Amino acid sequence: MIPDYQTLMLPLLLHVKDGAEYAVSNCIDYLASQFKLTQDELNEWLPSKKQKTFYNRVYWAKAHLKMAGVLENTKRGHFKITSRGIDILKENPSSINVRYLMSKFGDYDKMIAGYRKSNSDYLQASEETQQKETPEELIESGYQKIRESLEQEILSKLKTVHPSRFEDIVVKLLVKMGYGGSITEAGRATRYTNDEGIDGIIKEDKLGLDVIYIQAKRWEGTVSRPEIQKFVGALAGQRAKKGVFITTSNFSKDAISYASQMDAKIVLIDGENLAQYMIDYNLGVSVQDIYEIKKIDSDFFEEE
Repeated sequence: MIPDYQTLMLPLLLHVKDGAEYAVSNCIDYLASQFKLTQDELNEWLPSKKQKTFYNRVYWAKAHLKMAGVLENTKRGHFKITSRGIDILKENPSSINVRYLMSKFGDYDKMIAGYRKSNSDYLQASEETQQKETPEELIESGYQKIRESLEQEILSKLKTVHPSRFEDIVVKLLVKMGYGGSITEAGRATRYTNDEGIDGIIKEDKLGLDVIYIQAKRWEGTVSRPEIQKFVGALAGQRAKKGVFITTSNFSKDAISYASQMDAKIVLIDGENLAQYMIDYNLGVSVQDIYEIKKIDSDFFEEE
């Protein structure tokens, strides 16, 4: 289990207690070894996929110790313990956390109080959550909740549209994902109603070197194997090699297993994935707010 950033504070400080200069990367490796983290844990990413979770937590453990004057930067990516940090270790604390640092250092207490006052998300989070999650994790967990709510809204809307409108939405999504060439060209390829089990066809690329057959079902119940078998039969009737079956519901295990065993390449997209794709490709949604997360540019402050 990946330790929270406050649990990392004391082990980090103990690692650099000799007063030497340490590289952040060295400390990350050391702490990973101390906590016996697995490769899967070390490779776990924050939801944004921009930073690994463990690295982020080590960074914030170091950041809080630095704000408290316990550590100081020496050069880019390097730091060392301060006299204040050495004094703390002489007290042989059982743990170091934000509450401990606030009780020891008034300057740090004021800094954290100011941060909490200016950060409404932090204020709304429970104290237990504040102790375990870094600011990025709090932001991203909030983002995930908003996104999950939006996914449910999208699915709810999709289930109420007319079947022909649903097919149009599916085509527009595939075009946004890079298939079909253009909306006009893709639109002419839909409504392939002469063949049972096929709702439309779309070019695989702009040159139309191959086509993808589409089945779009605005359903509530689980799509079972027989439905996939019908689709496979329809593909065989067209001598087609590729098909996409999209639904607002989900697929049974048998349906998924059957599709994976076919010679033809069949992609199954359930309601959850459909909503996620629509968000990722900005279809049926609009941007409400944009927040920029910035970090210090250490090179800027170096003498030229």
